[in-house]
Amino acid sequence: MKVLVCDPISKHGVEFLKKTPGLTVEERHGLKGADLLAAVADAEAIAVRSETKITREVLAAAKKLRVVGRAGVGVDNVDVDAASERGVIVMNTPGGNTISTAEHTFSMMMALARNIPQAHGLMHAGKWDRKSYQGVELYGKTLGLIGMGRIGTEVARRAMAFGMRVLAYDPFLSLSRAKSLQVELLEVNDLVAQADFISIHTPMTEQTRGLINKDMFARMKTGVRLLNCARGGLIVEADLVEAIKSGKVAGAALDVFETEPLAADSPLLTVPQIITTPHLGASTREAQESVGVEIAQAIADVLLGGIIRNAVNIPSLDAKTLAQLQPYLTFGEKLGKLLAQTGPRRVERLTVHYSGRVSELDTNPITRSVLVGLLRSAEGREVNFVNAPIIATSMGLRVEESRSTAPTDYTELITAEAQAGDAKESVSGTFYGSLNNPRIVRLNDVPVEAVPSGVLFILQNNDRPGVVGWIGTVMGKHKVNIAQMTLGRDKPGGTALTILNLDSEPTQPVLDEIKANKDVCGFKIARL
Repeated sequence: MKVLVCDPISKHGVEFLKKTPGLTVEERHGLKGADLLAAVADAEAIAVRSETKITREVLAAAKKLRVVGRAGVGVDNVDVDAASERGVIVMNTPGGNTISTAEHTFSMMMALARNIPQAHGLMHAGKWDRKSYQGVELYGKTLGLIGMGRIGTEVARRAMAFGMRVLAYDPFLSLSRAKSLQVELLEVNDLVAQADFISIHTPMTEQTRGLINKDMFARMKTGVRLLNCARGGLIVEADLVEAIKSGKVAGAALDVFETEPLAADSPLLTVPQIITTPHLGASTREAQESVGVEIAQAIADVLLGGIIRNAVNIPSLDAKTLAQLQPYLTFGEKLGKLLAQTGPRRVERLTVHYSGRVSELDTNPITRSVLVGLLRSAEGREVNFVNAPIIATSMGLRVEESRSTAPTDYTELITAEAQAGDAKESVSGTFYGSLNNPRIVRLNDVPVEAVPSGVLFILQNNDRPGVVGWIGTVMGKHKVNIAQMTLGRDKPGGTALTILNLDSEPTQPVLDEIKANKDVCGFKIARL
């Protein structure tokens, strides 16, 4: 079985693969275009870091491919959706570079505060200038952390040791967990308005792309300093340059960029207040050794034993169990996504209850799938089946499950409930006829029957004649096609629940017209 190593990883990791019976290792670094497509044609496993892009085209060319191993945390250079469609496992090495990235971030912050790189360059140019590079102390300053995962938490600990006040924004960080970490939990707009230094620690997603832009800069204190050792594209680079030139931002330290390698003519390199390093966050001997060996061992386990660990697109299960549970895992994630979009904003407890036939299975992976769906819908959250429980614990989110074999209205039923204080939201689902036919059958105990896919428009309205027809008329007038409709109510004349499966998302004029109807109590849109 061929293992193609496309990027430099630990030599001990490569040696481990070479010494493993049954594996043939081919090291070919820097492949692109047609050369990469030809090289992957007979590969059963590919090992990469961040340089090689495993795109949909590459995956289509790799007919024998079973696993992609990323020696690092982020997998934004791998098309995970395309890999999942082709049944290719994508694995990473969570936690391997946490300390190295946290230390690099803090080193960059100190260099930014004291203008160390600029002063160093001046000295090497034969000049002595103390007045031009007066810095600021970290002591007593406010650090705002956007993202409180493993790396953000480690940066917070180091900042507090330097006497800094630490603010944090993370959609799923509970108040109790924030208190135990000794950070102040704020919304992102409030955080950027108060912070002297801002450091970003979120993955690159559609929600976080361009998170720090001209509108966000306008909310910041004059003289703020920014750091990004997470992912390029989180900061709009053109807006950053303008913010520094205008005097709004005192400086920035960047380890990652919108396009890498950074072009020699990049405007970022023309601004002396910007410190740059070439994506060195994980570049320590310790980190690279750790992630290289770890990914090599994980690849060998998949190819030779069918053992899956640290996978980002499927749970860590043996092949037989995975085949049995796959429909439940897919459905469970959708139930979690639905809860995230309709339930309490900061969930403190997630409870998943199983009754009937499903309760006889190993339900722990299903609970994880619900949790993954819940957490993935949080802004900027990078979650997989491996790290979901760890993230939940770090955020103060309690996860519980229960099982019952007592008879119910359904042969099997999965109910997921999200709770925050006294606020609760629940959703239940089952399968009709076969495991290929899932249905949402309850929302907060109101019976419904909805297909869990695409755009769901969930409407609460006064239960009176004509409302349902009116909704259909409004959707039709605005060319929004209704694929399916389900109705439910708590009692005659009370509050009715309408769920529409739509072929496209309603535009703002549609929503405004619906909102203006006095019989409409509220509505939500869920994307599954």
